[in-house]
Amino acid sequence: MQIKIKRIDKSLPLPEYKTSGSVGFDLYAREETIVPAHHFAVIPTNLIVKTPPGHMLMLAARSSSARHKGLTMRNGIGVIDQDYSGEEDELKIMAQNLSDEDKTVERGERIAQGIFVKIEIASWLEVDTMEDQSRGGMGSTGLN
Repeated sequence: MQIKIKRIDKSLPLPEYKTSGSVGFDLYAREETIVPAHHFAVIPTNLIVKTPPGHMLMLAARSSSARHKGLTMRNGIGVIDQDYSGEEDELKIMAQNLSDEDKTVERGERIAQGIFVKIEIASWLEVDTMEDQSRGGMGSTGLN
């Protein structure tokens, strides 16, 4: 699969898969960003990506960001639609600082990962009743 991509700052690397078994490619910070303690900041990734038809681009945290810096993605994951690829549509990461200290994300630091996921667009069939028996609601299978 070949993906159209635009780097805003060509001195920063293209995203890369670090190993032959990696499913996520690394995204880099375009500029130094301070993420205040117990707050969040938006970090530009330097990329505009044309997600191919039949796919979404999922942005996810890197495990090392939480482990080493106490940073995670405020919204859990990012869902990048197929039509989010205009000249102003730079991918950005909303980083949340879970620590008691301000954290600095350096320019060129790996801050997140991207994963292309095949999707299907649903059509809706509205019904008056559901045929399956209820499982008992949220959390109904127990705590463990």
